[in-house]
Amino acid sequence: MTADAPDRTGRTPAPHPSPGTGQAPPTAPAPATALPRAEAARPADDAAHFHARLRTFEGLPAVTGGRGKDAVNRPMIRHWCEAMGDAHPAYTGPDAIAPPTMLQAWTMGGLCGHTDRSTAYDDLSALLDAAGFTSVVATDCEQEYLRPLRPGETVTFDAVIESVSARKTTRLGTGHFVTTRMNVQADGALAGTHRFRILRYAPAARPRQEPGAPARPRAQRPRPVINRDNRGFWDGVRDHRLLIQRCTSCATLRFPWLPGCNACASPDWDTVEASGSGTVFSYVVMHHPPFPAFDPPYAVALVELAEGVRVVGNITGVPYDKVRIGQPVRLEFTRVDDELELPVFRGSAE
Repeated sequence: MTADAPDRTGRTPAPHPSPGTGQAPPTAPAPATALPRAEAARPADDAAHFHARLRTFEGLPAVTGGRGKDAVNRPMIRHWCEAMGDAHPAYTGPDAIAPPTMLQAWTMGGLCGHTDRSTAYDDLSALLDAAGFTSVVATDCEQEYLRPLRPGETVTFDAVIESVSARKTTRLGTGHFVTTRMNVQADGALAGTHRFRILRYAPAARPRQEPGAPARPRAQRPRPVINRDNRGFWDGVRDHRLLIQRCTSCATLRFPWLPGCNACASPDWDTVEASGSGTVFSYVVMHHPPFPAFDPPYAVALVELAEGVRVVGNITGVPYDKVRIGQPVRLEFTRVDDELELPVFRGSAE
């Protein structure tokens, strides 16, 4: 994800669970009491009653008077821009501002956390835990940018539990979406808002394999969404070529494929074929949760190609725990099944 010049609104994949916002709190409900774990499976009338209990937390403060551990500062801005590959000139020089998408970063508590979270959020979590909704996954966040943050400014924030959804059933399991909203201030003036949404759920039961039953067919890998904007890339993969878009107006290379240049906005482009050499820029090792058609643990890397663009792909040829940042890799193609072939990167042993 690359932060452009400051926008007013932005949506980003959900980063770290951090409740948020500041509103006048209503009267707090009574502390949560333990419910039978079977509550998650009760009939609809019980589900409605339980949701009514959850809704008593809406509008209550999650954080009051939070304070960023560091003032807005140039080193953090530089590290962020380097990690994101964002070289926008607005984020450097004497009049630099912070990238708008750093909004939440200034409020995060680090490994030690914050001590200013209210009891209401803990009580809500305890109520969900007692009902069997013990698993959590971050789903998304929404940000609104009202003014830029500048080096030296002190960040404060307040947070509120904005909403708790009725019971929803997802592929992960059945549960409730909890949305918090954070108001972020810089030197006392509202700078932006950050909505953060999680799903608290009871994991879906896995179907049992009956003794003597025929083995289930192996699940397929997810299929890429192919459209007119990226069809040329997948045509190249079919021919064992990794094609990078090149703007014919300013010669900027770009990946992933886009309908227009993100440097000059020109819609005209051609392609260049990647040489295949690159290095591991960053990586994660996937352990949990397991996904059908994947065999954890396995390494997924952000690879910086020799041409300068970065591509996400699996690392092969070396054990997952031997992958390292800066490790040389080489492009190859692997056939996943009869219909799907994917680019991957073979690592070299150190």
